[in-house]
Amino acid sequence: MFPQLSDKLQEIFKDLRGHGVISESNVDAALRQVRMALLEADVDFQVARKFIARVKEKALGETVLRSITPGQQIVKIFHDELTVLLGGDAEPLRLEDETRILIVGLNGSGKTTSAAKLALLLKKQGWMPSLVACDLQRPAAIEQLATLGKQIDVPVHVPDPGEKNVQRVAAAALETTRTTGASSVQIFDTAGRQEIDEALMDELKALKEFLQPHEILLVVDAATGQQAVSVATGFDAALSITGIILTKLDGDARGGAALSMREVTHRPIKFAGTGEKLDQFELFIPERLAGRILGMGDVVSLVERAAEAVEAEDVARLERKLRTASFDFNDFLAQFKMMRRMGPLENILGMLPGMSNVHGLSIDEKQLKRTEAIVLSMTKEERTRPDILNARRRQRIARGSGSTVTEVNDLLRRFDQMRKLMKNAGKMKKMMAQMARMKM
Repeated sequence: MFPQLSDKLQEIFKDLRGHGVISESNVDAALRQVRMALLEADVDFQVARKFIARVKEKALGETVLRSITPGQQIVKIFHDELTVLLGGDAEPLRLEDETRILIVGLNGSGKTTSAAKLALLLKKQGWMPSLVACDLQRPAAIEQLATLGKQIDVPVHVPDPGEKNVQRVAAAALETTRTTGASSVQIFDTAGRQEIDEALMDELKALKEFLQPHEILLVVDAATGQQAVSVATGFDAALSITGIILTKLDGDARGGAALSMREVTHRPIKFAGTGEKLDQFELFIPERLAGRILGMGDVVSLVERAAEAVEAEDVARLERKLRTASFDFNDFLAQFKMMRRMGPLENILGMLPGMSNVHGLSIDEKQLKRTEAIVLSMTKEERTRPDILNARRRQRIARGSGSTVTEVNDLLRRFDQMRKLMKNAGKMKKMMAQMARMKM
C-alpha cells in the first residue's frame, strides 16, 4: 500500500533512529525529507505544510529531545499525527432499519463494484442489503450490477426497459421493500460522468431530495491523486456527502488522495477497496493504515482476515498433521487454498511488521500458480504418498501442469525438506517432554 511513500518514510526514520542523541537540526533535516516525500506522493501542498508543522512542534519538545530513545519517540509522534490526518477513529455507517445509501462518483471510479462490495460486507454483518440500479445512462452498469448481485446472492432492483426517470426507479425499489420487507439496507448505484457537470449534479440533487438517504458515499479512485481531492470537494459542495470510499488502494497509488482527503474535505474515509475481488473491501481504520505506511504492519487486520478465511476444524487438523509429521500434498493444497482466500500474498506480507519494504520478498504470482498446478496434476494417491513419484510419474505431472520435470523435482525436494523439519521438530518435542518428566 503506497509502496514508494512507505519506502521513503521508512528509510528516513531508520536513519533518525540511528542517532543516540537528536538535535533540532537532525529533526529539521528529517522533516524536510518527509515533506518532499509527501509532496512527491501527491499530497496537497497546504496539507503537507500543516502536517509537518504539527509534527515538528511536538518533536522538538524537551521530553523528546532528552529521551533515551528520541528517534523512536519522533516516529511515534509521526504515526499519531498521520492517524489524525487520515481521520482519527474509524467511522462506520449509521445503520438502522430501512437504511438508504446513495453511492455517487465519476465514471471509472468503481461505483458499481463498490456498491456490490458494500452489500456483501453488510450481508456478512447480518444485514439484509439490496441493490438498486439507478444508473440509467449506461445499460452496461445495470447489467453489471445485476451480475454482481447474483454472485453475492443479494437482490437487485433493475429498471423497466426504456425507463429514463431515475426517481421512478427509486420509488419502485422503495415500494418493493415496503411490500415484501426483503431488505433492511438499500444501496442505490447512481450515474456518473467523465467529469462533474451541471446535469449530473441536478439529477443527484433531485434523487437525494426524493430519497432522503441516511448516507451519501462518494467513490474515489486513489490512483487519481489531487484530482480525487477536487472531485470530493465538488461532490461535497453539491450533495453534502457523509463519507468516502477509496478504491484501488492495492495498486501503485502514490497515496496523496488518502492523505489529503480528510484534511481538505472534512469528510471521513469510511471504506477502502483493496483488490478486485468482491470480498476485498474493508472498513477504513486510520491507525492501521498509518502503521502499514510506516512499516509497523497491521497484525490486527491480518488476524481478522485469517479468522474469516480459516475454519477452526482446518486449524486443528493441520496441527495434528504437523504434530505427527504426516503432512502430505493434500494438506499442502488445502493450506495453499486457505492462504489464497486471505487475499494476495504480497498484501499479507505488508501486514507483518517490518516486512512491507523488505526487498527480495516480492511474491511471484505466476510461480505460485505453477506450484499449485503441479500439485493439482498429481493423483490423490500421489499427493498422499509422494514417495511413489518415480521418473515416469514426474514426467506426466510436468506435462499436465505445463511445467518442467526440473520444476517438479525442485518442488518435491523442498517438500521433502519441510517434512524432515517437521519430523525433527516432533522428535525434539518428545525429547523435551521426557526431560521435563525426569526433572519431576
